[in-house]
Amino acid sequence: MRIDTHQHFWRFDPQRDAWITNDMSVIQRDFLPGDLQPLLQQHQLDGCIAVQADTSEKETKFILELADQHPFIKGVVGWLDLCSDTIDDRLEHFSQYKKLKGLRHIVQAEPDGFLLRKDFKRGIAALEKYNLTYDILIFPHQLEEAIEFVKTFPKQKFILDHGAKPYIKVGKIEPWKSQMETLAGFENVACKVSGLTTEADWNTWDKTSMQPYLEVIFNAFGTKRTLFGSDWPVSLLAGTYAEIITLVEAYISKFSETEQQQIMGLNAKTWYHLED
Repeated sequence: MRIDTHQHFWRFDPQRDAWITNDMSVIQRDFLPGDLQPLLQQHQLDGCIAVQADTSEKETKFILELADQHPFIKGVVGWLDLCSDTIDDRLEHFSQYKKLKGLRHIVQAEPDGFLLRKDFKRGIAALEKYNLTYDILIFPHQLEEAIEFVKTFPKQKFILDHGAKPYIKVGKIEPWKSQMETLAGFENVACKVSGLTTEADWNTWDKTSMQPYLEVIFNAFGTKRTLFGSDWPVSLLAGTYAEIITLVEAYISKFSETEQQQIMGLNAKTWYHLED
């Protein structure tokens, strides 16, 4: 099984999607399953994980409906208000959707300390009962906080999105590298090799400039806790789908066939509890 573990769908709404600014005009349009499926087929991928891009239950239902209509969408990482007093009720309600595999909150947009809030941690504590992962979306300056956060939940599966968005464009690697190594010390944390090219210079990145950051991720998390993700269509800001997958496949070609299969899909099956 080969899986793209990180991509998004949306019907573009300029007000809701205000984060897609005019310098991102290439993604100021609808992106739906019919746009992605040919790309997956072209690169012999069996399916994908669709990840929330908007913080609303409406968004979660939208993606789950798409997943019902399109079997190649193997799982959904949605959004629910984890800080809410009613989170248990909402989790119970959404447990009817078998393709809901995890939740995510856009913590990169939150003030320092958000991950350690009592109400948020109460919400995270409720996920294990439903066998849901939690995707951690942060910037490098939030890594210390994330380390304290995951320490609190040794049985909860966490997946770090986009390698915590290292500062590739300016060539900065520390303290991100050391903090990634510390975070990887927790066996219940995996990392997506995704979204890295958009953290580089969109127009001038190449495999040489990406190499040090890929090395940090793979050295820290190994081949059993890294997962390929395209971050399509956001990744289109910095290149084609083919360029993104080629970057990762070229880097992992030095690993054994089994290890490559783990990175490109088998780890996704394990961490997101995917069915064949």
